[in-house]
Amino acid sequence: MVITWQRREEALACVGRLVALPERPRVVVVDNGSTDGTAGAIRDRFPEVDVVAAGRNLGAVGRNLGVRRLRTPYVAFCDDDTWWSPGSLSRAADVLDAHPRVALLNARIVVEPSGAEDPIVSELRDSPVPGPDWLPGPALGSFLAGASVVRRDAFEQAGGFHDRLWLGGEEELLATDLISSGWELCYLEDLTVHHRASKLRDATHRRRVGLRNTLWFTWLRRPVGPAVRRTVFLARTVPRDRTSLLAALDAARGLGWLLANRRPRPLPVEARLCVLDETQRRSTARRYVG
Repeated sequence: MVITWQRREEALACVGRLVALPERPRVVVVDNGSTDGTAGAIRDRFPEVDVVAAGRNLGAVGRNLGVRRLRTPYVAFCDDDTWWSPGSLSRAADVLDAHPRVALLNARIVVEPSGAEDPIVSELRDSPVPGPDWLPGPALGSFLAGASVVRRDAFEQAGGFHDRLWLGGEEELLATDLISSGWELCYLEDLTVHHRASKLRDATHRRRVGLRNTLWFTWLRRPVGPAVRRTVFLARTVPRDRTSLLAALDAARGLGWLLANRRPRPLPVEARLCVLDETQRRSTARRYVG
């Protein structure tokens, strides 16, 4: 399923690639309130595709709407500037069939038009998160939604993407909640997603929301000590500019909601996932800049 907003031509290209896959997946597109004719153009060119007009920009929550339209056991997510390689979806289904405690598989990401791997791939491949021996790939503590296949039942049981987070780092909260419920997430090398980054994006706004969401996740699910350390690290390393200040103010405005909904993850889960703190500190692929 695909979420899109104000990218008609890119959405059309994405859907065209998906309907041409040999797996012939059922394609659902959630249009997050575009005013450029995206929904109508997709319906006209691809009448077999289920188009949901959300009416407003729901961000990542649009994926929740798409999942509800499907009754398949697994759902492959796509952004309007990503697409799956032929054979990857059938391979994902086979792996999920064989591993009923795996909730989600994250694919390898290839950047187009260069064909190079996205820098984040090395972090996924070398994930420090410990996992059971039976996992088909490295265990993960989070994922990239536009390059993942999810078990629909697990996704719905966890509540999907949280409506407060909108878009930008929304995966971390869902990942922690899945793992806290006993599910596993992993990277699978032989799944491939292609990403041609859209030029139609507001990088500054995305940084503001992403930083806010990181702070919210940290205080919703981390114990006090790690939450303080993560907050201090962010304060020291993010750009000292208006965008970072606005993100901090946005996060502070949610204080009442945070206090009412704070539920630190179980200590065994914290112990397992805290190894990601060092990886995130050293990451060159994840930076709050823009």
